[in-house]
Amino acid sequence: MSRPPLPPFDAAGAAAKARLAEDAWNSRDPARVALAYKADSSWRNRDRFVTGRAEIEQFLTEKWLKEHDYRLIKEVCAFAGNRIAVRFAYEYHDDAGQWFRAYGNENWEFDNDGLMRRRLASINDLAISETD
Repeated sequence: MSRPPLPPFDAAGAAAKARLAEDAWNSRDPARVALAYKADSSWRNRDRFVTGRAEIEQFLTEKWLKEHDYRLIKEVCAFAGNRIAVRFAYEYHDDAGQWFRAYGNENWEFDNDGLMRRRLASINDLAISETD
């Protein structure tokens, strides 16, 4: 299975890859998101380590059961060869109605077919008011 754009990335390809990821994550469909990753993809998300599509789907299912009205934006910071670095922000609220804005950086590494084989994410949450 191939997931264009493929490495090595240029500016347009890196931006397109980030937009595809943004659109998939904003769908809040764990199965759709997981298809962008290799079957044995490895993640570090905050302090949690996830390996493989099944764990990715489970992780995202749990995430979006707690993070309501999730909305994400991503922006490419750098790219070279088969790697892309993005910064991102997303907002959500919890079951109690408290809103949060999360800021972070991700480092992505892709295989030759354009599937992500590694994702390293550092994320910080900030409580905000609903009007923010």
